Amino acid sequence: MKLVTEKQIEIRFSEIDLMKVVWHGSYPLYFEDAREEFGREWGLSYQQYMDLQIFAPIVDMHIKYKKPLVYGIKPTIRITYVPTDSAKLIFDYEIFDPKDGTVFATARSVQVFMNPDGELLWFSPDFYEAWKAKWKVND
Repeated sequence: MKLVTEKQIEIRFSEIDLMKVVWHGSYPLYFEDAREEFGREWGLSYQQYMDLQIFAPIVDMHIKYKKPLVYGIKPTIRITYVPTDSAKLIFDYEIFDPKDGTVFATARSVQVFMNPDGELLWFSPDFYEAWKAKWKVND
């Protein structure tokens, strides 16, 4: 099963730079918003992590900037869960114009699991394995 969520992005004036385009450092914040929306839709919320005292820091993120985002447009971000057997979360992203399909950026993020002492978990937490089984996303 493919798990996908879409969310409209609101470009704020404070996010543009001197060239009148969205500053490159704002994109990871859009991806964060997408992960939160994904969690709400598919039952994998940050609150759940906090309640279980599991951390999921980003350890890798690659962004491909294809066309500048500018103030005034209302693009959509699509986040897609990428199944893996490893103890990690992988997401792909695409920011696009829903009117004509123009792609502004694509990205991939990788998160690992850690305990409250900051130690890497080599096996997926039980709640995550149960979540994958529920949605039938195991490899």
